[in-house]
Amino acid sequence: MDESGGQKRRPEGDGRPGAPGPGKPPERPREPGGGLLMGRFFGVPIYVAPSWFLVAALITWVFGGQLDRVLPELGGARYLVSLFFAVAFYASVLVHELAHTVVALRQKLPVRRIQLQFFGGVSEIEKESETPGREFLLAFVGPLLSLVLGGAFYLALDLVEPGTVPGVLIAGLTISNLLVAVFNLLPGLPLDGGRMLRAVVWKLTGKPMSGTVAAAWVGRALAVAVLIGLPLLTHTGTLGGAGQEVDGMDTVMDALLAAILAAIIWTGAGNSLRVARLREHLPDLCARALTRRAVPVEEATPLSEALRRANEAGARALVVVDPHGDPVSLVREAAIVGVPEHRRPWVAVGGLAQEITEGTRVPAELDGEELLERLRAHPASEYLVVEEDGAVYGVLAASDVERAFVKAMARPGR
Repeated sequence: MDESGGQKRRPEGDGRPGAPGPGKPPERPREPGGGLLMGRFFGVPIYVAPSWFLVAALITWVFGGQLDRVLPELGGARYLVSLFFAVAFYASVLVHELAHTVVALRQKLPVRRIQLQFFGGVSEIEKESETPGREFLLAFVGPLLSLVLGGAFYLALDLVEPGTVPGVLIAGLTISNLLVAVFNLLPGLPLDGGRMLRAVVWKLTGKPMSGTVAAAWVGRALAVAVLIGLPLLTHTGTLGGAGQEVDGMDTVMDALLAAILAAIIWTGAGNSLRVARLREHLPDLCARALTRRAVPVEEATPLSEALRRANEAGARALVVVDPHGDPVSLVREAAIVGVPEHRRPWVAVGGLAQEITEGTRVPAELDGEELLERLRAHPASEYLVVEEDGAVYGVLAASDVERAFVKAMARPGR
């Protein structure tokens, strides 16, 4: 951010152009593959991840075993019923995620996609709510819809005969939706309850980062509790099955399930901390503060002469201008480095330049996420930075943005 009391400063020059750099804008961690596109909701793509097919097969197998005890007359058809249950259950999870998406869109928050995965689903919302109240509402609406669905299925039990296929399916959907609601209400990130806790701490302290830290550490404690407590609860029959003998395979499966759940919660809590820290420092990335001073040169100017002018002016960038003085292209830093010094008097700067496009013309006041999005949308090694009136301010090197990004992320949280 510009901390000069609102005054616009010229970029300082402390070296000659030609220093090598990565030449690319910093990127967020690559997101996982979207999977199979199932459709769009208000323009938001809905994907089914490959891992969903694994959990669908697991649900089909486990629920099929339950049906064999309750409705043995079904025979092999029980697996078709179980598969229907798996699809219906994830349709309920999709409703849960759609609730988040609707509220996010009403809050003018962009949603990248909805993805159904191994353990539930996720709505990838690109920005945070502006207030803790909105954050609380955005988080709470998902479990609320799961509770509503669970209640609706519970009421529907009166419409079907117990011990029948519809009765077993509706009972299963009642229990599963209530479990989804209760599990998501647990007060730790990355669960919805953790986001609600974050909103409460944010409201009390006035600091969103404090809320994130508190909810993330509660999430990590929750992960440890799941890892230790879930096998104990199932082994003692607290979660059902009391009086049934628990064999070694059941114990291993319970421990494996607990380990997977704990790993997902622990990793999600850590990622929440990392993303919050990133967003906290993004405003430090300002085009104006990172811009290099530039000198105008004509296309036929020898590179050696252009570099001499830049050094005299204390500039670190070269802008190629037309006879009227209007900028037309930017001399690429990497291209300068590639020209041996003895050849520079014979090489014109025009052959080392890239044309200025609308995408590579960056407002000086652009900062934070908007700056990174602009650079990601229009990849280049250099960008022309302009004032509101169109006057040239300087040149922004993508390598400088990358270094500033890494430096900002290395600083401790405020």
